[in-house]
Amino acid sequence: MGAGAGHVAADWFESMHDDVAETGVRFTAVGVVTPDPASVESLLAWASRLQDRVENVVVENATSSPADFTYWRSTKQALRFREAFSPEILQMEFRLAELENPLRQHGIQLGQVADRKAAVEELKRASLVMRAQSYRRRLFSEFDRAKRVFLP
Repeated sequence: MGAGAGHVAADWFESMHDDVAETGVRFTAVGVVTPDPASVESLLAWASRLQDRVENVVVENATSSPADFTYWRSTKQALRFREAFSPEILQMEFRLAELENPLRQHGIQLGQVADRKAAVEELKRASLVMRAQSYRRRLFSEFDRAKRVFLP
C-alpha cells in the first residue's frame, strides 16, 4: 500500500471481516519489519487493530548487513505480540547493492535476473545471476517453511 492508504484497507477490513469470514475465508496479515523501529511500530499498530481475526506472518527484511533487529526482538510490546499471536517469522536476507540497486532502478524482479530474463546488461553478469538464484532459493525455502499459513 502507498503511504496513507492504510485507513482504506483497515476500514474495509472492519466493515467486511465478519461477512467474509462466514464464507470460510481466512485472513493473513503480512507485516514487514526492518531494523528501523518505525517498521515495528507500524506492525504493532496494525496488530492492535486486527487482533486475532488474522493469521500473522512477519518478514524480517534485512536492509543492512549485519541487520540489527534488536527493537523487533527485544521490546516489551513486540514480545507481547509474539506471545499473543505466535506469528510465523520469515527471514529475508540483505541483498548486495550491486544487485539491488539496478533491480530498483529498472523495475526488474529478482526472478527475472535468476532466470536470465533481465534486459539490463549489468544484470546478466554470471555472478549476479548466481547471487539472485541463491537469494530466491533461500526466500522460497522460507515460504515453504511457512506454507501452512498461506495454504492451510
